[in-house]
Amino acid sequence: MPDLALERECDGVVCGIDEVGRGPLAGPVVAAAVILDLGQLPRDLRDRIDDSKKLERTAREGYAARLWDCARIGIGAASVREIDQINILQASLLAMRRALDALPAAPQWALVDGNADPRLPCRTRTVVGGDALSLSIAAASIIAKVTRDRLMRALAPRYPGYGWETNVGYATAEHRNGLLTLGPTPHHRRSFAPVQLSLVFDSNSKKFD
Repeated sequence: MPDLALERECDGVVCGIDEVGRGPLAGPVVAAAVILDLGQLPRDLRDRIDDSKKLERTAREGYAARLWDCARIGIGAASVREIDQINILQASLLAMRRALDALPAAPQWALVDGNADPRLPCRTRTVVGGDALSLSIAAASIIAKVTRDRLMRALAPRYPGYGWETNVGYATAEHRNGLLTLGPTPHHRRSFAPVQLSLVFDSNSKKFD
């Protein structure tokens, strides 16, 4: 389970940053920055926070709701257009910078999941596999995942046939089939190969223009 060992190695206020949504074919990439206050963080929640990918949806959503009550949180995103313009890695780093900017207080340190430095206006430490090591990064992964999933599920009724209710934009068989039969929506990443392939099959369709 992640703990606070990395946070204790830093001086001053520390935030954890993580992003969700590099792999999907549709939707934005979303990042969260989280500053944990141990005086406010309930012990039972502290003991349950983990990498969002390891948590069931119900637990993840419950922990996210509780984190909003006891942590300082900033959320940032990069749009599909930005992803297509600057590539998914640079869009992910942009979302991280926006998440930090959205925090209600400026941290002295940022612990960032992964090995890419997002060039933040504070001291930064990148941590490969950070969501399994740092409690702050794990909390950020939960907030980012819940935020993005809810956004994609909210879009699903407007764009039936892609399975966003369950796949939240990832490249499942249902989603790929929807692309080939219905064509891409305005929320699809046209720089991604499966979406480009669907444009070839759907070159005469104006369904979502």
